[in-house]
Amino acid sequence: MTDRVRPIDPRGRGLWKPPLSRWRVPSILPGFGLSLGITLAYLAAIVIIPLAALAIRPWEIGLSGVWATLTDERVARALMLSFSLSLYAALLNAVLGLVIAWTLVRYEFPGRRILDALVDLPFALPTAVAGIALTAIYAPNGPLGSIAARFGIKTAYSPLGIFIALVFIGLPFVVRALQPVMQDLDKEVEEAAQTLGASDLQRIVFVVAPALAPALISGVTLAFARAVGEYGSVVFIAGNMPMKTEIAPLLIVIKLEQYDYAAAAAVGLAMLAISFGALIVLNIVQLLIARRGRR
Repeated sequence: MTDRVRPIDPRGRGLWKPPLSRWRVPSILPGFGLSLGITLAYLAAIVIIPLAALAIRPWEIGLSGVWATLTDERVARALMLSFSLSLYAALLNAVLGLVIAWTLVRYEFPGRRILDALVDLPFALPTAVAGIALTAIYAPNGPLGSIAARFGIKTAYSPLGIFIALVFIGLPFVVRALQPVMQDLDKEVEEAAQTLGASDLQRIVFVVAPALAPALISGVTLAFARAVGEYGSVVFIAGNMPMKTEIAPLLIVIKLEQYDYAAAAAVGLAMLAISFGALIVLNIVQLLIARRGRR
């Protein structure tokens, strides 16, 4: 076998490299052009075009009409109720999801697999079925609602009932986002910190928390996004009283039933803008925490 002849610089300055295009290494998995085309076509048909239509439709009533719709007290109350309760539910799910994921990963006990399967129950249940079940449980004559009524707490047909429903449907997102990270978390690092004299609190704050923070924020983001647009499991337990327990998705449905498509699109556009801004903030926080953890 003859040795490969190395190209020599014609100007006599040693090894000569041809233009970069001649040295380009072919991809191991060819088909980038086709894959990119399919991806862009899918995003355009499923995401970009519908969102563009949502952004264009409200302006049929003009800027003054959009402003009048969004500043209406009923619409403002519905948006405030949806986003505030979604945020509170996501924050509570951050705590509950962290505890549940830690228990399922770090401890062995009878029924652990059953408990792990029950976490996915909100995923499997149709939203209408979940709403009917929650209403039956937390209604004033239900098993839990009657107990709360003895203490003067109204669960169903109140903002508290909406909050319970949003916690129910958002919990699996946090648990499933944290579980793989906890399973890959090296226990030897915690043991090394304990050997060096770190207390339990110091191990949690300086060893465990930085590793779990990106996944926790990702799970909270998904739970928040799901809660904002939730309709089926909330509409039964909410009571749907205007300016009290009326959520923004229900208000959109009401305006559609009234054939006020532009106003419904205006409310949807406001929800999209607020959700998009919140997701950007959460992703920036997640990125900053991930970069800090690499240092």
